[in-house]
Amino acid sequence: MMTFFPKTNIDFLKYRKVYFTISALIFLAGIYLFATRGLNMGIDFTGGTMVQVKFEQKVDMAQIRSALTETGYNSDLQTYGDNTYAVREKGTEGNVNEVQERIVKALDTLKVPYVVQQTNFVGPSVGQDMTERAAWAIILSLVFIIIYVAFRFNNILWGTSGVIALFHDLFVMAVAFAITQREVDLVVVAAFLTVAGFSINDTIVIFDRIRENMRLNPRATLGQLINLSINETLSRTVITSVTVVGALFVLYFFGGEALNSFSFAMLVGCICGFYTTVALTTPLVYVWTRGAMEELPKEAKAAPVRKAAVKKEIVKETVTETETVVKTTSSPVKKSVRKSRRNRK
Repeated sequence: MMTFFPKTNIDFLKYRKVYFTISALIFLAGIYLFATRGLNMGIDFTGGTMVQVKFEQKVDMAQIRSALTETGYNSDLQTYGDNTYAVREKGTEGNVNEVQERIVKALDTLKVPYVVQQTNFVGPSVGQDMTERAAWAIILSLVFIIIYVAFRFNNILWGTSGVIALFHDLFVMAVAFAITQREVDLVVVAAFLTVAGFSINDTIVIFDRIRENMRLNPRATLGQLINLSINETLSRTVITSVTVVGALFVLYFFGGEALNSFSFAMLVGCICGFYTTVALTTPLVYVWTRGAMEELPKEAKAAPVRKAAVKKEIVKETVTETETVVKTTSSPVKKSVRKSRRNRK
């Protein structure tokens, strides 16, 4: 198997406080951005004006997009075939005529005859009821991830840390969209869900290696096992991430406007997913597991010591009894030997 780092021995847990500080700063910055700027929700969530037109001859879809971009407003373009297109733009029910005039002026620059078939206000395709259902679906999926990881690795702390890292990735993606003010539409939502699956997969790989190393190195500490496991899977993680990010860069620069926001979301999510897998998930497992051990009652901590002392006492008593039996059985033998020697004389 190809490896980038054949023999690494990096102490990742040494800098866990730095990782936690960076994540805390990102969280605070994100809260501030959401409160001041918010997300730029697309027409799928807000609704707007829809203008359906039919050209008398074939027109390149890229030309239509370019003409609409010149207006300075973000428009959603769909094709129905037969040179028929639907242009949707965010707005309210009161400014339908204003939006139609702006779209018509943009299409006139193409110098291709067309007919406006209909103009009307369309509501958001993602209503409140669907939004609530989607939120519940995400929450339940996170709960089931915790249950699955806890059942597979016999530790609920591992599942919880994996879900926190997953939430961290999605939060950073949302912060990136708040900074750039890109529109959040259904395609971007699909990118969010894709990153969620990609991120938890990397986490499971490292958890599986930690469990295997626990069996192979029973005398190693938890910190040693975690660092060993991350170093052993580092090459695999880097190769996977570089391959995906490379493909996404190509998609971002050459995929066209329709896939630009999708590839941007995937880029941010995959890069952040690599960071959280190494720098957040396993340090959380280490801190929480060590904290749980420190919170054990004194009686529970002393139990192994008492058990060893009792075992030592039992061995000692067994040795004493054995020595006594040997002494008792050896005395008649000695007397018999002495008597035999006398008779010979």
